Amino acid sequence: QVQLVESGGGLVQAGGSLRLSCTASGRTASIYGMGWFRQAPAKEREFVASINWSTGTTYYADSAKGRLIISRDNAKNTLYLQMNSLKPEDMAVYYCAAHRSGSPWYADEPKGYDYWGQGTQVTVSS
Repeated sequence: QVQLVESGGGLVQAGGSLRLSCTASGRTASIYGMGWFRQAPAKEREFVASINWSTGTTYYADSAKGRLIISRDNAKNTLYLQMNSLKPEDMAVYYCAAHRSGSPWYADEPKGYDYWGQGTQVTVSS
């Protein structure tokens, strides 16, 4: 089992920045890929970005390209999401997720992930 704990959410004005963190514990050696998803009220969970845990190769949703940056620190077992130039439409609960090698590392659907964090709220004021 892998446990994931997110942090770093909060209230920010439009145009501002936030950095989300997600720390993994447990059987972290089994992690093949990790990703960020977000879910706004009354909407489905949406893919944001994913990363190959070993190589650091990244993959982004079109809505994230150029503003949101996924990265990881293997030594700290921590995943990050740097969020810049935030817009009101970025407001959502952000979830980190991890999966074993049964899914492609760039998995962009929730069903491709085995473990989930509890989520952290990002609120963007206009």
